[in-house]
Amino acid sequence: MSEELLLHPDRLFSADPTQRSIARRLYQTIKDLPIVSPHGHTDPKWFAQNECFSNATELLVKPDHYLLRMLFSQGITLESLGIGKNREGVESDPKKSWKIFAEHYYLFQGTPTSLWLDYVFVNVFNLTERLCAENADSHYDTITACLQQDDFKPRALFERFNIEVIATTESAIDDLRYHQQILDSGWSGKIITAFRPDNVIDPEFEGFEENLSILADITGINLDTYSGYLESLKVRRQYFKKMGATSTDHGHPTARTLDLTEQECDALYSKIRSQQYSGEEADQFRAQLLTEMAKMSVEDGLVMQIHPGVYRNHNQVLFDNFGRDKGADIPVATEYVENLRPLLNKFGNNSKFSVIVFTLDETTYARELAPLAGHYPALKVGPAWWFNDSPEGMRRYRQQITETAGFYNTVGFNDDTRAFLSIPARHDVARRMDCVFLAELVSDHRISEQQAEKIAYDLTYGLVKKAYKL
Repeated sequence: MSEELLLHPDRLFSADPTQRSIARRLYQTIKDLPIVSPHGHTDPKWFAQNECFSNATELLVKPDHYLLRMLFSQGITLESLGIGKNREGVESDPKKSWKIFAEHYYLFQGTPTSLWLDYVFVNVFNLTERLCAENADSHYDTITACLQQDDFKPRALFERFNIEVIATTESAIDDLRYHQQILDSGWSGKIITAFRPDNVIDPEFEGFEENLSILADITGINLDTYSGYLESLKVRRQYFKKMGATSTDHGHPTARTLDLTEQECDALYSKIRSQQYSGEEADQFRAQLLTEMAKMSVEDGLVMQIHPGVYRNHNQVLFDNFGRDKGADIPVATEYVENLRPLLNKFGNNSKFSVIVFTLDETTYARELAPLAGHYPALKVGPAWWFNDSPEGMRRYRQQITETAGFYNTVGFNDDTRAFLSIPARHDVARRMDCVFLAELVSDHRISEQQAEKIAYDLTYGLVKKAYKL
């Protein structure tokens, strides 16, 4: 039976009346600030072509790996959700796939996914009933009908959501054609790219050699030598910067960095290109390339982002049949102190270098990342990320980071999402949880409410603008 869907104005705030009252006041000062989204995966094609989204399933279900992983864990096949182009048994009717999602929406109770989606249903589509099997068809029809209207086209939603800037993420060999179309269109919305070179600096990335061939063709540089290879990466970074990029983005398995000699680099590169390398040598190459990327950041000013510690595509069968980003990525323990030392010894004190480090290993917050950020001028700690992008994850992050690193060695919030419509919801959760944390400090008389207002503004808007040079 359908249940009324209401977004309580005090959601996520403390039950303690004093803290709740303070959080309310703080939230009022920041809730309408523009959204700055410096790290995400929305498709620039949406904003370049500005066409109507097709239907509820294509927009809200199929691109969202948070949804896919939960549904798959309960035995719901990706084929039934319409995923797996040209595969036998793939559901071709998006409304039927939506019905399956709606029938299992209860699975997301207590997860951030339900917070985000309920926000979208209420604030974007004015729906007043909680999604379930009984109202699946009517929700689908309402959402899909809305998506055919001009007010729900990508650029209109960008403006409606009060987004100041979105950074998408493209590989080093992307031609950035959609970013060029956006620039040529004269639209005032700011969509910038970020340089993600994993597929040309990780020898174990599928298609690595083919990707290097494309890199050589794009840049016109011979990649037979290590120096030529590095030069091609510099050329691509300059092109990305010309197209608006202010950051690079590195998703390596570990945070390992190295500082090898020129001769060692040449020898290692020769092994990598001969495809006669061990797993250890592949890891050494990734580690050296992080240090090379840091050196290039000093030269070109792009902010470096490192987010290691994910075993990607853990489910081999799923990867073989459906590819990346289908919910089969698993966090792993990650070490930072020793792994980052070579890079930080070279560049950690350099005023021209900025690196933002993320983690999925919460055990490193207080022990490793907060002390590192609390010492090295170049290093900042990224926000609670991915599996920890949740109310409790944000609370744990602030509790473990703040006493050692303070607020100002962090960089605000980023949504890191492909789910465009959830961006305001995700930022709203982060703003509320920052107010919850600050309200507790105020009620304990550790900071004043006036100080908390300034911190809330910076956590929402000021720090991210500064950290990402926006």
